[in-house]
Amino acid sequence: MKYIFVTGGVVSSLGKGVATASLGALLRARGYKVTAVKIDPYINIDAGTMRPYEHGEVFVTASGAETDLDIGNYERFLDLDVPEGSNITTGQVYLDVIKKERAGDYLSQTVQVIPHITDEIKRRIRVAGENAGAEIVIVEVGGTVGDIESLPFLEAIRQLRFEEGLHNTLYLHLTLVPYLGTSHEFKTKPTQHSVATLRSVGISPDIVMVRSKEKLPEEITRKIALFTSVMPGNVFTSYDVSHVYEVPLALEDQGLGKTVETHLQLEPVLPNLGVWQNAVRVMRQPRREVTIAIAGKYTAMPDAYLSLLEALTHAGVANDARVHIKWVNAEELTGEEPAGADVAGRFSDADGILVPGGFGIRGIEGKIRAARYAREQRVPYLGICLGMQIAVIEYARAHGLAGANSAEFDPYTPHKVIDLMPEQLDVDGLGGTMRLGDWPMELRGDTLLAELYGVPGGGRVMERHRHRYEVNPEHVSALTRAGLIVSGVTPGMAGRGAGLVESIELSDHPFFVGLQSHPEFKSRPMRPSPPFAGFIAAALERANQGRTLSASST
Repeated sequence: MKYIFVTGGVVSSLGKGVATASLGALLRARGYKVTAVKIDPYINIDAGTMRPYEHGEVFVTASGAETDLDIGNYERFLDLDVPEGSNITTGQVYLDVIKKERAGDYLSQTVQVIPHITDEIKRRIRVAGENAGAEIVIVEVGGTVGDIESLPFLEAIRQLRFEEGLHNTLYLHLTLVPYLGTSHEFKTKPTQHSVATLRSVGISPDIVMVRSKEKLPEEITRKIALFTSVMPGNVFTSYDVSHVYEVPLALEDQGLGKTVETHLQLEPVLPNLGVWQNAVRVMRQPRREVTIAIAGKYTAMPDAYLSLLEALTHAGVANDARVHIKWVNAEELTGEEPAGADVAGRFSDADGILVPGGFGIRGIEGKIRAARYAREQRVPYLGICLGMQIAVIEYARAHGLAGANSAEFDPYTPHKVIDLMPEQLDVDGLGGTMRLGDWPMELRGDTLLAELYGVPGGGRVMERHRHRYEVNPEHVSALTRAGLIVSGVTPGMAGRGAGLVESIELSDHPFFVGLQSHPEFKSRPMRPSPPFAGFIAAALERANQGRTLSASST
């Protein structure tokens, strides 16, 4: 295997994840088997217990790992399911080393950062590549060069060059080149200091990539090359673009793919970038446009819904449409039942309403009002995880079960239409204890979802999950008699009758669908999620009808 190590400097949030994923996309487009690994220097075992406002969304892998959101970028750009062990944290590394020490694996040795911690880091990197069957492993080291937390990881990747060889390893360093409007010039000093800091721990970058507002002039890239001791042609600009899917094309145009081929002594290959070219074409010049309202509680932090937003983009590309997002803070949805004027005002210009997943009681009644508005006004609705549970609660209330709720929000409700999964009753602790990863969903024939997934007669599909609560089996019969369609269940679950409810829909509605799973985690630019693609198609139909009616009245 060959290894590419991506580090960052100057400031955080420069876009190392997108740069790593874009480089992986360029290598995948050349036919190489590529995987990516994210190193997070925090002491948490995983990202599962972190607040979305602090760290963005928690991305769930097929194996059930709760990971950093950059893993989602890797899966979308590389069109693969990253294997277990692709998100390495300080907590994981130290926990394993301490377990080995207690088991006597280091008997008679003094356990130290070097070599024991660095050896464990190197082992995990190699195993991740082996598990993926990769020819090239791209490793992103989280944080910023100079952080004390990153030092063991930097030392580990420094050692890997000596162990694997010069042409089997490549160091790429991403920094910031700010533009000062007062003096009208790009400033390279932060980049120079960042590279100097990296070299102080024994790593000299082979490629320097700089983030800037626009593509740097040639004299600036030559200056950076001179002061950072890299080849003049090995300085690349990751400049601002309208969407991240333009980044692979921008970097390929500058010659990044060819430079990597040369350094790693790969056979030169003409890349197939058709997927990215088509996506960018649609985003720049779509035939249609649509507005989707997202009723959530993390509306001030879009990264909390990153995979959701990307799935909507993929669905827009599939429908040759640009998707506009309207954020609606569910806590601010007020008004008397039925949906009050405030609710109607928030959604009057929306062609579709989406209620995403989440936890906790904050904003729940607002989300229920959003679902009710969508059902009554026949606005296309997509409920994801909690969003499906919200739709079930609203439907139950509207059909005779006054006060229906989830046990998560009201343990004393007279009608627990949503309840804790039985296997969660004895769970001890929060980290990694939910129903996680890929689970099968048995779709009923002659339903909208079965048609969207391409199994009109019914069939089994796989989707990602992350939840503790489910539709209460005791209420399923009453809900279905009232008209709610259970279009998908989890097969083969003992004691669940027909099985855990995986999806619901309504037959007398243009598009009203809820899924207990998170299909956004498996959506790709080249393979959009079927429920999302169908949702956008229905929203576009509503938008088209609205424009037609408006034109007629005019």
